[in-house]
Amino acid sequence: MSNAMWDALAATPLPEVRRRAAIMDDLAGVEPVTVTGARRLAWNDGGGQSAVWYFAEDGRVLLLTFDHESALNLYAEEDFALQESFYEGVPEPLVALVRDRPENYESLNLTDSATGRTIHYAGGVFWYDGTRWHVSDGLAEYCRREDADLFGESGFDYCLDDYRFGQDFTPETVVAIRDEDGSYEDEKEKEADLPGVREVFTRHG
Repeated sequence: MSNAMWDALAATPLPEVRRRAAIMDDLAGVEPVTVTGARRLAWNDGGGQSAVWYFAEDGRVLLLTFDHESALNLYAEEDFALQESFYEGVPEPLVALVRDRPENYESLNLTDSATGRTIHYAGGVFWYDGTRWHVSDGLAEYCRREDADLFGESGFDYCLDDYRFGQDFTPETVVAIRDEDGSYEDEKEKEADLPGVREVFTRHG
């Protein structure tokens, strides 16, 4: 399994992963949430794409990605069994963090019509066992079966791009990315944004 973003994430120490997740959560204006046994941090681009991190107290992590324009957007499928299958191979205590939970902007619920149980939508399901990262067995199997680009279609590449794993991650790089995306009308507006971004980094230093 060769993917530059995946390799970069795998090479990043967990404290730095969590720091970047906290900064991106703050920059996106997402309220951190404490659920039973874990801390939820998230990012969204305001257009339907998102990355959601659950940092469990035991050192494990659940990462969900979602790209509404991808082939792995199951929102319109209304197929609970298929969505649940994407969580196969993930330890149940991590899956419990997204099962029968209130939905939110980044993670809508899919409901099992037979039982009324719910689970969060996700195109990509990844997890960290305390030592290394894994793609969920169910997601990997589905992508093999359907000949789907796992990292592209799951939203993994797009949703983790601004975290800059394996690259410099500073207030200046964040502002540069925003500038490239056309976020500023002029240089003056760009310069005015930098102190606020620096403050976010300091808060999560």
